[in-house]
Amino acid sequence: MNTENLDEKSCYKIQESLMSKINIEKLNCANIRYIAGIDLAYWNKEDIEYAVCCAVVVDYKTKEIIEKAEYSGKIVFPYIPGCLAFRELPLVLEAVKKLQVNPDLYVFDGNGYLHPRHMGIATHAGIYLNKPTIGVAKSYYKIDNTDFEMPENIEGSYTDITINGEIYGRVLRTHKDIKPIFISIGNHIDLETSTKVIKSLVTKESHIPIPTRLADIETHKMRELYKHKMNYNE
Repeated sequence: MNTENLDEKSCYKIQESLMSKINIEKLNCANIRYIAGIDLAYWNKEDIEYAVCCAVVVDYKTKEIIEKAEYSGKIVFPYIPGCLAFRELPLVLEAVKKLQVNPDLYVFDGNGYLHPRHMGIATHAGIYLNKPTIGVAKSYYKIDNTDFEMPENIEGSYTDITINGEIYGRVLRTHKDIKPIFISIGNHIDLETSTKVIKSLVTKESHIPIPTRLADIETHKMRELYKHKMNYNE
């Protein structure tokens, strides 16, 4: 994915052109065996920004770690709100290439359909990966000044985020007395199945799903290694 010479308007046009490739469909959970969690961590060194993307594959039933892969490199695309995928997707695709296991589903630490043009990292990546993807964010990305309704303080309760009459995502309370998470489809899946999958991936130890929690832990570990000991991919 070439992001050179892209400005904000060009990114918007690309996102809008990809919207027709979003496929909202029910996914049979019985066909899911391996799930990959995807996350990135950033750092700066000598005024250059770097990031590492980690993919952690778990067995959907046992929740055991099957495989890990990572890829690091320079970040050449500037931060533009709503255009995060143009910074992260090149590293995501390279990290996924290193996996020996072929995941049936990818869970991203970020949004998918819950985006002004329905093109958060989970959706954008899902189009390139051609696999079911889900976005799970820890904070709310406000669209069109629309606030979300807080779900009841009951484990498993949720509210939908509706903007201009369309459901963009869902606010899910995974634990009582713990702040909720924000679920949205990526691609090749629907919101009901996404919610079911994410609920089954949450444990008592964490309010976010196991795959992205493990990927987050891995990115922090790898970031420290790259910052102090290792070379980067150019």
